[in-house]
Amino acid sequence: MTEFRPTTINEVYGVLIASFPGTPTDQAVDSLQEELLQQVDDRQPSGVVLDISRVTTLDSFFARVISETASMVALMGSEVVVVGMRPSVAITAAELGYGFDDIQTARGVDHALSVLDVSEGGVDG
Repeated sequence: MTEFRPTTINEVYGVLIASFPGTPTDQAVDSLQEELLQQVDDRQPSGVVLDISRVTTLDSFFARVISETASMVALMGSEVVVVGMRPSVAITAAELGYGFDDIQTARGVDHALSVLDVSEGGVDG
């Protein structure tokens, strides 16, 4: 039996890109956090992109886990960028008190790779 994978994590030019489904369940969010932290430990990427562009609604649990995950990844030595925040998600996050002040944000994955100073072939430096 095939395991349902509500999220995907891919590596592009040494950066992990974690994509969330449109309506993430608490279980999916927990699973992604656990899997992502394990992959950060295993692969030691230069950066991590948390892609929430398909997410249409945000609750306090999801907002807290995104914030905590970004902090955990940073503590593990990788730079983090949250991408694709829709206006409705941004409004809800602000109303819930999650301004993501210490977290870099970008419009999309291409913008995030630019923020992370990544080009074809890896991190510029």
